[in-house]
Amino acid sequence: MWFWFILVLLAGLVAFVQLAPSDPARWHQDVTADQDKDFAGGAVRVVDVDFAALDAAIRGSGAKVLAGSVAQGHITYISRTRIMGFPDYVTVQRVDGRLRIFSRLRFGKSDMGVNKRRVEGWLAQL
Repeated sequence: MWFWFILVLLAGLVAFVQLAPSDPARWHQDVTADQDKDFAGGAVRVVDVDFAALDAAIRGSGAKVLAGSVAQGHITYISRTRIMGFPDYVTVQRVDGRLRIFSRLRFGKSDMGVNKRRVEGWLAQL
C-alpha cells in the first residue's frame, strides 16, 4: 500500500515539475549583477564572448527560449536537469559590450552547483 502511495506521489511531483507554467514576466528580467558570483541556487558570469555563439551553445544543449532574442540583446532560456527535468532559468543580457549570464533554479534552495557547471560548460565550448 505505501509503495503505491509513494509512487503516485513521486509521479505527481514529476508531473508538477514538468508542467508548471513559466511566466516570462517573472523570469525574463534584467541581469543586475556586474561581476561573477556563485550562490546556492545558481551563478552569474560576466564575460566577453560572442552572443550568437553563446546562444548556439545554449540551444545546442537543449535549452528552450522563454523570451527575448539575441537581436534584442536580452534572452531567457529554460534549461532542464537531466534526471528529473527540473527547470532552471538562464538569462543572458548584453550590457556595455559584455554579456551578463544569470543562471538560477526555480524549485528548491540549492542546485548543488548544476547551474555553475552548466554555464562554465557553455563558455568552455567557445
